[in-house]
Amino acid sequence: MFDIYACSFAIILPPVGVFLERGCNADFLINILLTILGYIPGIIHALYIILKY
Repeated sequence: MFDIYACSFAIILPPVGVFLERGCNADFLINILLTILGYIPGIIHALYIILKY
């Protein structure tokens, strides 16, 4: 059930989805950087992190 919320946030605001899944660590910072550089890479990275863990 929690993954549904995390996936929803991953599409709307990718760093929030990563934060909900992994907390504030390197994955979160990488996702912020990817989202700033391009929205789509941020979404892809967020979904990868959420589905991996």
